Amino acid sequence: MSSPEHDVLVVGAGFAGAVLAERLATQCNLRVLVVDRRSHPAGNAYDAPDKAGVLLHVHGPHYFRTNSDRIIAYLSQFTEWHHVEYKILSWSDGRHWQFPINLTTFEQLLGRSSTSGEMEETLAEWRVPIASPANSEEMIISQVGGALYEKFFKNYTRKQWKRDPSELDASVCGRIPVRTNRDDRYLTEKFQALPRFGYTKMFERILADPRITLRLNTDYRDVLAGRNFAHTVYSGAIDEYFGCCFGQLPYRSLRFEPETLEQEYYQPVVQVNYPNDFEFTRIVEIKHATGQKIPVTTIVREYPQDYLPGREAYYPVPAPDARALYARYEELAAAERDVSFVGRLATYRYYNMDQVVGMALSEFERLRLKLETRS
Repeated sequence: MSSPEHDVLVVGAGFAGAVLAERLATQCNLRVLVVDRRSHPAGNAYDAPDKAGVLLHVHGPHYFRTNSDRIIAYLSQFTEWHHVEYKILSWSDGRHWQFPINLTTFEQLLGRSSTSGEMEETLAEWRVPIASPANSEEMIISQVGGALYEKFFKNYTRKQWKRDPSELDASVCGRIPVRTNRDDRYLTEKFQALPRFGYTKMFERILADPRITLRLNTDYRDVLAGRNFAHTVYSGAIDEYFGCCFGQLPYRSLRFEPETLEQEYYQPVVQVNYPNDFEFTRIVEIKHATGQKIPVTTIVREYPQDYLPGREAYYPVPAPDARALYARYEELAAAERDVSFVGRLATYRYYNMDQVVGMALSEFERLRLKLETRS
């Protein structure tokens, strides 16, 4: 017997859950119940003004970017955009450095002007030849050598993951570009923007269809008691869904320390990394990206921490032991015929926001065929 009020249960009101809820409601005319144990929609992308009126990304900076026209078109139904290029610096040896590494960084190291050709020749001398880097340490030293690895990557990675880079997948540091020109953008995707009125407003519009019911501060297990849904979309931690029967998957959590200052800006760019000094990994001043005009600013220091009960699981740990444990849960998930596991925590992978949206849209197409076949 199905639920008398709703056809589909969606667990989590972040990108994965919200997109699937909207598609199933508007395209399949299904009644969708979305539950989230947090007090707000939008998942980790949730933003809100602080007491000083500064719009903050409450769960850390979310730099939206994509190369997908399909994803831009889909999200543009629910928001206008504020276009921005995200700029980042790194603080090391008592000064700011251009980051990601580019020609300007190289000139800072030399203390004089240089050329792309000289940088390429020098990096060729500094690199450690490794044909197939097996971990993050090998990835970086094969790109820039040991000295730049120590200056910008090694200790930042240790703070972030509480593991040596040699223990982490090559993709962790491999995500960060190394350039021999003056391109100082952190990201290279063709579309880089933030929702003009914030992520939360965009999510409210995604979930606004009357066929969608949103219940916050709600554990999905309380909803399931005595009810049967035609399908469940689950975007939470996959090990938690199965009662951690094989043990808890490793995650990293974060602590955010905001500070409001009576000045327009504190630092020259949206993000400054601190690879070697202090316990925090970065200071984010999101005003640089949002374009908000206000005479005060709020900076946020970000401290990585262990994942413990009561803390948020922000990052799956990209390491071989974690991947092996996840494979056991993945096998259980494959046997759940009426449950879709979608999103970063449900698939135990580090995805960008546009990738999660793309995953949700693809899962919707699969589900639509399945539900149409049933009917």
